[in-house]
Amino acid sequence: MASAQAVLVFEIEKPIPFTVADSAAIEKGDFLKLSDPATVALTSADNDLFGGIAAEEKIANDGKTKIPVYRKGFFRVESNGTTTVGLHQVIKAKNELADMTTLDDENGKVFGTSLETATDGEFFLFDLGAR
Repeated sequence: MASAQAVLVFEIEKPIPFTVADSAAIEKGDFLKLSDPATVALTSADNDLFGGIAAEEKIANDGKTKIPVYRKGFFRVESNGTTTVGLHQVIKAKNELADMTTLDDENGKVFGTSLETATDGEFFLFDLGAR
């Protein structure tokens, strides 16, 4: 049962500002999905498009419509099921990563690569970035 926020281990690139709904409530470290035009929201389901990881908290209805988003970097994240070293990771629900399978559509859905093997609920090192 994963849902914990990602923790930055090594910053490769500075976060990039993306549009976000003023009504959105996002915690630092939440995984984000991408929609058009260059807008991010919380991940919620299998096959969400890669958006990145929130670099800052976004408080709902605070008048802000931009949030800094990491698109690359190394993070410590929680496994949802089995996570296998070297395999691409996809979103299954809010902040939940799992190994990509042949049933997953890889086009834009890959959030990064596992750098460690982990079981459900364990934390592992994760290389963020769509492939």
